[in-house]
Amino acid sequence: MPGKAPRRLLNSRKTPMAKEKEQKQPMPPIGTWGPAVALGWLVPGGGHFLLKRNGRGALLFASVTLMFLCGLMMQGAMFQPQSGDLLTTLINTGGFVGDLCSGILYLLAVWFGYNVPDMAGHVHDYGTKFLVTAGLLNVLAMVDAYEIASGRKE
Repeated sequence: MPGKAPRRLLNSRKTPMAKEKEQKQPMPPIGTWGPAVALGWLVPGGGHFLLKRNGRGALLFASVTLMFLCGLMMQGAMFQPQSGDLLTTLINTGGFVGDLCSGILYLLAVWFGYNVPDMAGHVHDYGTKFLVTAGLLNVLAMVDAYEIASGRKE
């Protein structure tokens, strides 16, 4: 059958790759990647600037900052951890962590007293999502800085 031969070739090609993925690399010392990840949290793209990846750092700084500022201009609400039922706790704590991951942007907004109550409306809801998404994008930037600093990515 003509369809079976390529499948065997495909499976034989996957086997060495699967063995390579199974081998785990030891975790590098925290002194190697810690400063880049910490600076990447505090200043979006800062870890990339520290690692001399200026183009990527500038792109990340601009993206996270613009997304956060758009959320502020849309008067999005900042999440605060709340207790209650499981779903309320999960949503509010997760949203708070997402906001907090924006680093200095979140800290400055809170320090300057930005506190908009959660209002009904599409624009405000999108603003809230923009604020959280800016933090989550910064988490991806921190993971990228970790992988570059630890030598797993160039």
